[in-house]
Amino acid sequence: MGGELIIRGGRPLNGTVRIPAAKNSILPLLAATLLCDGPVTFEDVPALTDVENSLALLRGVGCGVSSRAGRVRICTPRRALSVLPEGPARAMRSSVFYLAPLLHRAGAVTMPLPGGCRIGARPIDIHLDGLAAMGARVELRGGGLTLKAPPEGLHGVDWKMRLPSVGATETLLMAAVRARGVTVLRGAACEPEIEDLARFLGKCGALICGAGTPTIWVQGVRALSGTSYTPIPDRITASTLAGAVAGCGGRLELENCRPDQMAPMLALLKRAGCQIESRDKGLVIRRQGSLSGGGTVYTGGYPAFATDAAPVAAAAFLRAEGETRFCDRVFENRFSCAEDFARLGADVRREGCCLVIRGVKELRGCALRARDLRGGAALVTAALCAEGESRIFGVEHIRRGYEDIAELYGRLGADIEWAGW
Repeated sequence: MGGELIIRGGRPLNGTVRIPAAKNSILPLLAATLLCDGPVTFEDVPALTDVENSLALLRGVGCGVSSRAGRVRICTPRRALSVLPEGPARAMRSSVFYLAPLLHRAGAVTMPLPGGCRIGARPIDIHLDGLAAMGARVELRGGGLTLKAPPEGLHGVDWKMRLPSVGATETLLMAAVRARGVTVLRGAACEPEIEDLARFLGKCGALICGAGTPTIWVQGVRALSGTSYTPIPDRITASTLAGAVAGCGGRLELENCRPDQMAPMLALLKRAGCQIESRDKGLVIRRQGSLSGGGTVYTGGYPAFATDAAPVAAAAFLRAEGETRFCDRVFENRFSCAEDFARLGADVRREGCCLVIRGVKELRGCALRARDLRGGAALVTAALCAEGESRIFGVEHIRRGYEDIAELYGRLGADIEWAGW
């Protein structure tokens, strides 16, 4: 897929941005509509390629789908088709979220192994082991898999997760809400997006206790109704913008965001010299003087520093005074953007799972290539901080998680445009 971003950097960023619904919430929420027997409407949905692929999956299994101006309406069929369309299923890792809903709606599901960003090992064995414990029969063949539910449907289980996987927690939560009996998920992930999924399912009639804690209790119900729902704001988009202003300087007001859900990022930027003012459903961030090194930052499960925010935060510190070290303990290839940081003139090196940055006085624009979603967004921030022109290729990765990043930063005064798309 062609296209590139052209960025002429060196400008401060100033303005106001309203944060849309969280990508990491809306993708499992769209899959969860297959659990509901009535129409579901979501508001404030960004136009992302991952959302487009999710809607293609829903259409492919028989759902009625309409989407306009951020409002998405899903009508599920009485009995869905069990085979996911190969193209959109391979295009993103989030196709794994259709396993549990289709086991309930169709009795079976066949799909290729899911795709997504190449940021390290992302096995789905926890998803599959949990579903098997609930009665599903799992068959792996070549590049695909088939799951079948028993004739009586899935049953509840007391299940200890071997690690707090966000995706597996969401998969097993969706499986549990319509399974027979009680399910207890132990060692569950605690991210706000899991709470958001549980809140949506509860509005549809599910009985869930403890979402957002390591132990989730679910009493299965026979049916869920449709509803209207607005997902939580995207804390990673908010963190991306905050990091860009920290790197470039300026003043940014973020509306419709939750400062408490991005507290580690804001604490890092404040420690480095940014002024941050939290407001009701928003915040203001300013960076006028120089940025100081941020010390050592470790990522981890919520409420620790978010792994998705690590590359975009790292880009902000390429010109900071002093050293900053980002250590990602979730994905071993989280900092694939490091090579391109160096092309811009940054002093960076990788040490195992860590990216070590020693701030330089100047970055110079050049040709760059995005290799994954958050690394691509980090390259945009780095190019905005650099003097001269940069061209970023591989922009299809960026479009998976940011609706129109050129228009977004253009509103803040950046000189940025699409070419060849």
